[in-house]
Amino acid sequence: MKHLLSIDDLSTDEIHALFATAADMHDVQGREVKKLPALRGRTVVNMFFEDSTRTRSSFEIAGKWLSADVINVSAKGSSTSKGESLRDTVLTVCAMGVDGLVIRHPASGAALQVSEWVDAAVINAGDGMHEHPTQALLDAYTLQRRLGSLEGRHVAIIGDLTHSRVFRSNIQCLTRLGARVTVVAPPTLMPSGITTWSAAAGFETSYDLDDVLRGDGVHGEPDAVMMLRVQRERMSGAFFPSAREYTVGYGLTRNRLALLRPDVPICHPGPMNRGLEIAADAADAAQSAVLEQVSSGLAIRMAVLYHLLAGETDGGMA
Repeated sequence: MKHLLSIDDLSTDEIHALFATAADMHDVQGREVKKLPALRGRTVVNMFFEDSTRTRSSFEIAGKWLSADVINVSAKGSSTSKGESLRDTVLTVCAMGVDGLVIRHPASGAALQVSEWVDAAVINAGDGMHEHPTQALLDAYTLQRRLGSLEGRHVAIIGDLTHSRVFRSNIQCLTRLGARVTVVAPPTLMPSGITTWSAAAGFETSYDLDDVLRGDGVHGEPDAVMMLRVQRERMSGAFFPSAREYTVGYGLTRNRLALLRPDVPICHPGPMNRGLEIAADAADAAQSAVLEQVSSGLAIRMAVLYHLLAGETDGGMA
């Protein structure tokens, strides 16, 4: 594995290997001294051209806990704000001898393009509406820790599918691991061509959230529910009449929370729009896995950095 640009870059065995490493990395979070020598001497640059809290912070902490030298570059503080091209920026950074680039960019395909320009390992931290592979890995890892094997498990993904890179990566990852997936959204937020795509990829679609939560759909009751953020910053028009009507039709409200079994994990990649796609009762419920996803995200990103960059180091995971 030279880069991680898409879930398609990983075989099922490689996903399980990352999960196994992540489990070891998870143990580090409980230590008093959270430091491993695995990436000593390596340099990782986080290049974020979109806002981020969870992904950027967890990649920074992951690199530092593995003893890498970590540098953060953002669009606002870089020469791109002066008109420099993405190509010139990444070539300039890589000319300094960096080993890994973690990149988030608003253009779909940006991470792939960067990987063709540089020799450093490239990790896609989200490219436009295309993919977000480490988010899908941490979601699946979180669910596996809660549910055991995902083979045959029913996962419902609900919300703004049209603008969601998390949804696209999760479909690949969850189905690869044997999960049965149902996606739910209003017609205006269902991606174009999803009927053909769902038939080919093996997932179900629905416009009725209540039916899916009650188990009236093809796959029965969900074993896990994943709510997606309404991405207003990517919307150029009116995709639903009002925030209230979206919540009434597709929000995980207190009444819909009551339809779920108490052992059904509730996931959300964050940031959450409380009161829009998810009620506070659901976000803070005992079965909520939102903060567990953050913890899992750090472990997964440590595992990804380790597998990509530790090959030639003589450090270990002691």
